[in-house]
Amino acid sequence: MELAKIEQLLDAYFEGETNLEDEKILRDYFLNENVPTHLLQYKPIFVGLEAARKERLQKEIDLPKPETAAFTNWKYIAVAILVLSFLVGGVYFSQSNKLTPEEKEALAAFEESKKAMLLLSQNLNKGAERLTLVNQFSNAKDKVFE
Repeated sequence: MELAKIEQLLDAYFEGETNLEDEKILRDYFLNENVPTHLLQYKPIFVGLEAARKERLQKEIDLPKPETAAFTNWKYIAVAILVLSFLVGGVYFSQSNKLTPEEKEALAAFEESKKAMLLLSQNLNKGAERLTLVNQFSNAKDKVFE
């Protein structure tokens, strides 16, 4: 095989740009032929890869049986129901609708103070409107007397 082509394939191999056929050509070249001295440094790579390719595990591996999908789905459904029931129960018990007499009295006082503040706000707005009229009258007076 042409030495230039092998060197080109080696460069492509180390750049990660070869396909399986190119790698087979390189492997066959480094395993079977006399390799030039300047390429001998690459021979252990391909010899090691070939040895690794031929290795087989002699021991049998016991894999655990996977759980069935239906059983796994039931687990998730049961967990979801539990979480949902805790959430609903927590919300229900945290927001009880029973008000104590003190809370009712405080709520009524709050409503009364809210009405008073609204009335005060309306009166302040009326007074502010009148002040703008006074300001316009003052401006007109200043123009007349000048």
